[in-house]
Amino acid sequence: MDIILLQRDLRLIDNPALFYGSKKRNYCVIYVYDKNYWKSYGRSSRQLKFAIDCLSELDKNLRRINSKIFIHEGSFESLGALIKREFSNFNIHLNHCTDNIYHREDLKKFINSFNDNEIKIYDNFGLQLKEFNRDTWSRDWNKIMSKPLLEIPEISNFNKELPLQEFEDFEKKDIIKKHKLDEIQIGGEKLALELLNSFFEYRADGYRKKMSCPNEAETACSRLSPHIAFGSISLRKVYQSLNDALITSNFKNDLYSFKKRLHWHCHFIQKLETEPELEYKSMHPHCDRLREIEDKELIEKWINGETGFPFLDACLIYLRKTGWINFRMRAMIMSFASYNLWQPWQLTSPLLAELFTDFEPGIHISQVQMQSGVTGINLPRIYSVYKQSFDQDPSAEWIKSIIPSLKKIDLDSIHNAELNDIYLEKIVDPKKTAAKARESIWSIRKNTEFKKLAKEVFIKHGSRRTQRFNRMR
Repeated sequence: MDIILLQRDLRLIDNPALFYGSKKRNYCVIYVYDKNYWKSYGRSSRQLKFAIDCLSELDKNLRRINSKIFIHEGSFESLGALIKREFSNFNIHLNHCTDNIYHREDLKKFINSFNDNEIKIYDNFGLQLKEFNRDTWSRDWNKIMSKPLLEIPEISNFNKELPLQEFEDFEKKDIIKKHKLDEIQIGGEKLALELLNSFFEYRADGYRKKMSCPNEAETACSRLSPHIAFGSISLRKVYQSLNDALITSNFKNDLYSFKKRLHWHCHFIQKLETEPELEYKSMHPHCDRLREIEDKELIEKWINGETGFPFLDACLIYLRKTGWINFRMRAMIMSFASYNLWQPWQLTSPLLAELFTDFEPGIHISQVQMQSGVTGINLPRIYSVYKQSFDQDPSAEWIKSIIPSLKKIDLDSIHNAELNDIYLEKIVDPKKTAAKARESIWSIRKNTEFKKLAKEVFIKHGSRRTQRFNRMR
């Protein structure tokens, strides 16, 4: 018989593990709910809520083909023991998943407990899992994304009783308090397809410009990121639908900009796949010496949106409420923590990740390191909270909608964070701290040994599409 394991691939269509695992029509589908995983690096209840949404729809769809989702409460390692106890002749199917170290280590123990011919792992994105080569990466990615979409699974004839609860019973437990997550995106394959279609049909019009402004980005961005992260839609489906849309679209330039980001998606995940230690080690080893002292009070004020800078605070309050904010604002938030507050990214990164419904470890960790100036191959960029406030919300209407106490305050006072006793006291001087950070970063980058190691980092992780190492030093 066939055992299909779900991780972050919660869909019916174009799901390799489900498609191939169902071929003999004698299969069961199991999702591993490990409460310790949901307490590990970057994981949170908002992400779990989204995953349960996806599982709920998938379970209903599977029941239409005489299947259903069983829940194993525990680790992958403990599931391995159960499988060996309950089954004598089996094949395990699962899609590859690049996740945090907790998940990676647990899954490794599970996989190593079986013979190679008992387990089949399928690539779920456009990654190089065996023969890693950055020089051929883009070509390989295009090949994977151009393959035909896989159909829905076969009808199941499985009728064995299992010592596992069905998803319907698991869902009734209400393991998360959903009433506190009312504004978090809803998961599921149906909603993913609706977002895909509305984005290509009309929402992407002006995407290139609107995606930088948090107010406009809310609808102008695809909003597919959590669906891609939890697999309620396949990246291949998005890519192929995009190519179809480009044929007749009236806003091709906006869609081409979106297309670039699909490439970058897997480019960043590949970094963590290749070097899992990036979860806690800087891409360039010299950079771990930069920030060795932490200030817990500063970090707490930052993550709670209590910095004294209205635009930055509004972004964090909005993110905490909705589980999403646009890319530029994510970069600014992280830049402020790493440059202006000069806090170790290893401490701030997981706190920020927990707020994102669409947390994808490979993308998040790579971006965190870029915005902290520790990759060695990307030019340090320090975002000005003043400039972003003026540029992205010139009327301050968005800020005022998030922080109502500032409704009657004049624009200059809000943008310059000159509010005296009206608002929170500024926790740092952005200009002075930025200047100091810039000096510290560039002082180590001038070192000959630094440049030598940076070249090695580029060979391993640098994009070959548009960059050259000597342009990045």
